[in-house]
This record gives sequence, structure tokens and C-alpha cells, in this order.
Amino acid sequence: MGKLFGNLAHVSGVVTYSLSPFEQRAFAGAISHGVPNLWFRFKSQALRVLPPLLMSYMIYDYGEKLHAQSIRKDPKEFENDE
Repeated sequence: MGKLFGNLAHVSGVVTYSLSPFEQRAFAGAISHGVPNLWFRFKSQALRVLPPLLMSYMIYDYGEKLHAQSIRKDPKEFENDE
């Protein structure tokens, strides 16, 4: 009936090449190139990400400690109870 989307028109003078999915190596160079690249990207972004992350954690931790301290009962208020 109709043509598939990739074959709708024939363009003269355009050559296309493709590689079979069975011929490709999916993890070619994953260890030799991927791990050093991952380490390089981590090093380049660490100083941009870690300081705000640490500051946020310190503010959160301080707030939690302050809240826990504020809801504690004061023993001095209950010294004369019987």
C-alpha cells in the first residue's frame, strides 16, 4: 500500500550508509575510554556541585538539631512537682 517513513521519497545524489545492529560492538571501549572519561567529568564538576551540597546538608542538620532541642522539656520546670 504505502511506503515506510524512511522510504517516502528518492533523492538523487544522496548516498546513505548504515551498519547492521548485529555488526556493532555495543561496549567497545567502555572500560578503556569510559572510566577515564567518567573520572575526568567527576573532577571537572566536583567543585561546582560539592560545596552547595555540603552547605545544604550542614544547614539541614543544624535545623534538625535545633528543632530537637526546642521540643525537649526543661527539667527545671518540674523540680517542685510531687
